Amino acid sequence: MSRIGRLPVAIPAGVEVKIAEGNVVTVKGPKGTLERALPIEMEIKVEDGHVVVTRPNDVKRMKALHGLTRSLIHNMVIGVSEGYKKVLEVNGVGYRAAKQGNKLTLNLGYSHPVEMIDPEGIESAVDGNKITVSGISKEKVGQYAAEIRDKRRPEPYKGKGIKYADEVIRRKVGKTGKK
Repeated sequence: MSRIGRLPVAIPAGVEVKIAEGNVVTVKGPKGTLERALPIEMEIKVEDGHVVVTRPNDVKRMKALHGLTRSLIHNMVIGVSEGYKKVLEVNGVGYRAAKQGNKLTLNLGYSHPVEMIDPEGIESAVDGNKITVSGISKEKVGQYAAEIRDKRRPEPYKGKGIKYADEVIRRKVGKTGKK
């Protein structure tokens, strides 16, 4: 039995879960609404304040989809009730981030500033050298944060670049001079 799949997803107050034809799950909460088509093989039911996911048989693919389906529903419920956020840090001399409207401008040592426009449903904020990406979809928040980080990944010698706030950069020793 899938340890994650068999756990029921608790529905907090103010959150509404609807399951339509073809396992299209709609989760509505105080922060917004998320909709997703989940694997049709899984059986999804709402029972007394909990969402329960069951699988038809023990084929390897069904076992994999069982935990996945439960996790996706859980992430949607947390997204509409609390939301998700990722914090990135800009490290390096002359490396800066600025926000203007929905445009994020990054000065990362290139000959030109890098401009990024916030995707729909995602918000970014700049506070000094910290960039905070927030939204209700865990997938979209993570994707946008990864795209920002990709503009200048942290390097191992000086640690310059954009890194996640909780990321640890493995440092390397630089070259030594001749004596």
